[in-house]
Amino acid sequence: MNKKDLARVRELAEHQRELAGSSRNQRLLQDWERHGRMDGSGRPMITVELWTFEGEIVNPLLKCETPEGREIESLLTANAVNFELFQDDTFVRDYLPVSMRYDIVPFGLPFHRDESGGLGHHFVPQVLDLAQDFVKLGKSTVSKKREAFENRKERLETAVGDILPVRTVGSPFGFSPMGDIVRIMGMDNMYIAMCDEPELFHRMLDMLTGDYLSLMEESEKDGLLLPTAGDQQLPQGSYCFTKDLPESGTQLATTQIWGYLDSQETSGVSPEMYHEFVYPYYKRLSERYGLLSYGCCEGVHAIWEKSISRFENLRKVSISPWCDEAFMGHALQGRKVVFHRKPSPNFIGVERYMNEDAVRAAMEKTVSAAKGLTLEFSQRDVYTVHGDIGKVARYVELIREACEKKK
Repeated sequence: MNKKDLARVRELAEHQRELAGSSRNQRLLQDWERHGRMDGSGRPMITVELWTFEGEIVNPLLKCETPEGREIESLLTANAVNFELFQDDTFVRDYLPVSMRYDIVPFGLPFHRDESGGLGHHFVPQVLDLAQDFVKLGKSTVSKKREAFENRKERLETAVGDILPVRTVGSPFGFSPMGDIVRIMGMDNMYIAMCDEPELFHRMLDMLTGDYLSLMEESEKDGLLLPTAGDQQLPQGSYCFTKDLPESGTQLATTQIWGYLDSQETSGVSPEMYHEFVYPYYKRLSERYGLLSYGCCEGVHAIWEKSISRFENLRKVSISPWCDEAFMGHALQGRKVVFHRKPSPNFIGVERYMNEDAVRAAMEKTVSAAKGLTLEFSQRDVYTVHGDIGKVARYVELIREACEKKK
């Protein structure tokens, strides 16, 4: 990094520190803590996930010339975008978090991803016929990226560590076994295997579940598990704030941290098939978590009664655009589970101009469905806002208005 780039990133670090110390940021942190207590004293929280359209917002603001300078500049710029431009409930940290975790390569088969289509992508199937190709399924391999972790930490400390401390933090376990299987088989092949080779399919999932459990045990043994009860990131678009897990300490057990699971790839199977082929293995994984956040784009209402409701440590459940909000609002009454609403990205990510009446109607419907529950909005999967930053801020404002109107 040259001197000009170093001066730029240090200027941004100073700015982040100022934002972190602001009264508004301190109020946001207090609001998230109340939200995590789930005692009725909090308000609905709203976040907009930036990374899917970060290039449209952040890249035009970059000034650094060197690759290392632009990498750190991009990080620090993105850290302030939501707080300053979107005015959602994303807060600003007075430090830079880094985390060390092990990655897993399911069955020892690296994914083959074809991105020639541009924004979309395609995973090239490696297991076409489960009976014939079962021999390809080996033991999952674990990637320990300690060197990359240490290198990143050292570079941040050297550049801005005297302004923003670089802190090693905990992170939740996040697994998607059915997603991994789709990535090596393809969805058609996976569905066919469930019907034609049920015993082998169970055996495959049992193998993968065992490998995930081994990874968790290895991470625990190596002392990698740190607290996830505060401002740590929680999939998807959320935070870890809670009083029901350790807020301090080192070398924690897996049952003392958050975990995440989803199975959006099985949205096309019946609730009975989900319960037979997916639930038993997800239950084994969930039992090793302290608290569970469940779901991505799947409509959990269809599998709630028979399966999802039986996760004893469930604390957040995804209410996606394809979910029956009214059903889930009724089902969650009396349970200590966050109604984690993920609105359709179409409101701000498709048309150049936002239909405010449609946004109001949708958000008021959500607030009504979640009455009496702890409600959280995470806007995800937005790939363009047509360069209109003000549209995102207005969208957040409309959600707040709906929450106030239905209070």
